Amino acid sequence: MATKKTTTKTTTTKKAPAKKPVTKKVVKKKAPAKKKVTKTKYTAEQVYSMIEQAAYFAAENDGFSKDPTSYWTAAEKSINAMIKKG
Repeated sequence: MATKKTTTKTTTTKKAPAKKPVTKKVVKKKAPAKKKVTKTKYTAEQVYSMIEQAAYFAAENDGFSKDPTSYWTAAEKSINAMIKKG
């Protein structure tokens, strides 16, 4: 009688390389940018022109009833206050 030979195949499995643990990168959030307020610098000529125009329009609205220097000084005060305020 003929006997059958049975062969068993042995398989070898390769081990997978060890995985490194996943580390999350910590990303710091930046604070919102602060808006820089820059003061506008006016030249002497620009300031003079602004005062001149303000005095003229104030006098025109008033019907030129006062002394011109009173319009000028009032315009000077308001324009200088506006410039300082920024």
